[in-house]
Amino acid sequence: MKIENTKAQMRKGVLEYCILSILNKGDAYTSEILSTLKNAHMIVVEGTIYPLLTRLKNAGLLSYRWEESTSGPPRKYYVLTENGQLFLKELDKTWENLVNAVNQVTTIKSTENE
Repeated sequence: MKIENTKAQMRKGVLEYCILSILNKGDAYTSEILSTLKNAHMIVVEGTIYPLLTRLKNAGLLSYRWEESTSGPPRKYYVLTENGQLFLKELDKTWENLVNAVNQVTTIKSTENE
């Protein structure tokens, strides 16, 4: 088993949550989302974001609008919908519970050595 595969799977598991969290702070176009994820070491392959954005849009959690750009073609800005905001609130609770559970499990001291 390769550690890199496991690390990638862990990141993939929270990528949708991260995208929704980014958009909760404000509308963003794809390269801004990618940049934020890359800076946080959350994404390795850029191509993985496009299917995620499409899936989130098709689920009604995101919408988008086109804006003219002074430095090139129009940009597609993604927007968190009202359903997306509600969904994110639920994920926030789930994430907090998950982090607490993982911390609890990983910090258990062995009683065998005492």
